[in-house]
Amino acid sequence: MAETHVGPDHTAELRGQMVDALVADGTIISTQIEAVMRAVPRHRFAPDAPLEQAYDAYKAVFTKKDEHEVITSSVSAPQIQAMMLERAEISAGMRILEIGSGGYNAALLAELVGEGGDVTTIDIDPDVTARAERLLAEGGYGSVHVVTGDAEAGVAASAPYDRILVTVGAWDIPPAWTTQLAPAGRLVVPLRIKGLTRSIAFDRLNDHLVGASGQVCGFVPMQGAGVHQEQQLLVTGTGEIALRFDDGLPLEPSRLDNAVRTPRAESWTGVRVGRQESFDTLQLFLATVLPGFCIMAVNPDLDTGLVSPSNKWFSMATVDDGGFAYLTTRPTTDPQTVEFGAHAFGPNGPRLAEIVAAQVRVWDQEQRGGPGPRIEVHPAGTPDDRLPTGRVVDKRHSRVVLSWSAAPSTGDQVVPHTPTAQGE
Repeated sequence: MAETHVGPDHTAELRGQMVDALVADGTIISTQIEAVMRAVPRHRFAPDAPLEQAYDAYKAVFTKKDEHEVITSSVSAPQIQAMMLERAEISAGMRILEIGSGGYNAALLAELVGEGGDVTTIDIDPDVTARAERLLAEGGYGSVHVVTGDAEAGVAASAPYDRILVTVGAWDIPPAWTTQLAPAGRLVVPLRIKGLTRSIAFDRLNDHLVGASGQVCGFVPMQGAGVHQEQQLLVTGTGEIALRFDDGLPLEPSRLDNAVRTPRAESWTGVRVGRQESFDTLQLFLATVLPGFCIMAVNPDLDTGLVSPSNKWFSMATVDDGGFAYLTTRPTTDPQTVEFGAHAFGPNGPRLAEIVAAQVRVWDQEQRGGPGPRIEVHPAGTPDDRLPTGRVVDKRHSRVVLSWSAAPSTGDQVVPHTPTAQGE
């Protein structure tokens, strides 16, 4: 819907409401981000979307799907874009690389760096870059350099960059993203760790990156050389219950075949959480301390009630000794809270359920309400003795280390990298 059909006053009103909502919820903090989001007409970069959708503060606009109806390009939700821009801390005159094009975010970046700055945006899809280049030129942002190519290699021609913003879901950090940063540069990236995606702001420190736990987010995944697929294990054989592994299947996946034929074990933690309370640090904590961490999903069309997670699409789980356990909740006497617990199947179900429950208690006592882990990204091949203490997640190009501030309170708090049958 073009602005000429509805008048500039209406689009300005909708844009103002969008920004007001993001200021009110604390997403937008700085006056600079507020100003550029009020200035750039978002609907011009989503011309096929209804105006109300283009200016919905919390929803993305999907701009391309493949032959299987899988989304391959989108204009991210304003809340996510504002959050990443705030974490990037961009100032006038900076050189910026955006990985993943759409047009709107590049226009915001161009406003932030001003005439003395430089913005380059790259995407692997020529349809996406052609569209972005056209919309940017029409919007008065023709100075943005639009590049078609595989972002795994970055864009060396315009490096070094003060900031690199990745607006696609990344499983790994390729070397070019670090080497093309200026010595004091910052990389803001939605990084997937053990199946959990967090938008993290990393600062360059010589040959590696240092950051802290970021916000939960979701993005269209990387294509090209950076693509990475989860692996799925069906524990019932019918497709009812699937366990998704981000770094390869367990060494002996067949040992789980008979797990669901055992009685279900339960262990309740006594840890309560508000129904609207965020507990995203618990997700990363369990991914850190449980070597067999994975994500459980239940097919609603085949659901027999064998498992009863709080979220059938996305439940934290783990495998061990031929069994699996998952996190769930149950109501309490207070209608505003629920209690965490663990259900487990397998020959050692009661023990596995208690292991998960015990780690929830550790999180409650030592990490709840805290900042989350320090996250470092080191080059692949970095010796163990040069890494900080923490959980090491090995990827193709990097070794990601999650370190929590509190000392381990149980023997298996910090665990070594667990080999998998088909990991990278």
